[in-house]
Amino acid sequence: MTTDDAPHGTLALRTIAMPADTNPAGDIFGGWLLGQMDLAGGTHARHHSRGRVATVAVDSMTFHKPVYVGDELSCYADMKRVGRSSMTVLVEAWVRRDSGQTTLKVTEGVFTFVAIDGEGRPRPAQPADP
Repeated sequence: MTTDDAPHGTLALRTIAMPADTNPAGDIFGGWLLGQMDLAGGTHARHHSRGRVATVAVDSMTFHKPVYVGDELSCYADMKRVGRSSMTVLVEAWVRRDSGQTTLKVTEGVFTFVAIDGEGRPRPAQPADP
């Protein structure tokens, strides 16, 4: 999807991987990472559409490298497509480890969000000009 030399998109979320986020083997649970990426992509889509959004699909997910306890996780979001009510967002997850000496892309995924109104019905994703 993208190159591994630098993040693409806008920083949408930063957090630290904690011991409570591990699977039984002691590695960071993939579901936790997926959830962080969904939050980042949803935040990006919400800002673009100026309102509430819902995740409707995780179109693809590629886990490149493991995430370890203590890694600083940063998720970058890049809008790839805007339809009438839907938005496709590429989310890259990068970690800083070894006291910030090493930066690695660990995961990337493509998420689809739909802009919704207060009743949960689709609304235009492209906001009207003020």
